[in-house]
Amino acid sequence: MQKLWVFIVMILFGQLSAQTFKYGVTGNVHKGSIVNVHDRSEGKWGGGAGFFTQWSLVENDIYDSAWLYFMPQIEYSMQGENADADPNKYEKQKYNYDYISLQAYIRYFFHKGNMKRDFFVFAGPKVELLVREDKKVQPEYDAVYYKFNKDDKINDIGFGVSVGAGLKIGEQFEAFLRYDRGFSKVYPNNTERHTYNRMVALGLNYYLSKNW
Repeated sequence: MQKLWVFIVMILFGQLSAQTFKYGVTGNVHKGSIVNVHDRSEGKWGGGAGFFTQWSLVENDIYDSAWLYFMPQIEYSMQGENADADPNKYEKQKYNYDYISLQAYIRYFFHKGNMKRDFFVFAGPKVELLVREDKKVQPEYDAVYYKFNKDDKINDIGFGVSVGAGLKIGEQFEAFLRYDRGFSKVYPNNTERHTYNRMVALGLNYYLSKNW
């Protein structure tokens, strides 16, 4: 069985090495929130930065003609949300959660034959690991609202999906609009409601390699 797995891995890497390989950096600004919790949520602006690699999944026999790619990336993302429940009594409630996330995208470029367009769409699963938690709320607020929020414990690991669309704007630059939607619970002790992360991001990809 071990030899079989070694053989499968060798075949996979052989296929990948035969395809177009690119890599680069990515960054975005986004607005996110945690759904179904924290009354008067305003969402929260944040940023993300990371590194990606990319392989073509179809033949690329004419310069930059491949239209289907596999693109895994790793990213540091500042998420969470801000809320303003009962502003006459309490200061704003701030929930700052930073994640290291991994996305595995399939990217499709619209094309006609070997004529690839500049517009593309992408989608794939997302896994995130909590690396920083900074909750800033008044104790008086927690005493009153805990029975609704039940947010004293946060899951370290989450998963979801990431989808979007983009436009090639130069030989090495792409702009994209992206939506991430979590499927796992952020607050496991809140059993009455499904609390999950979501965000809308606007960003840029910059290719460090010019391989086609």
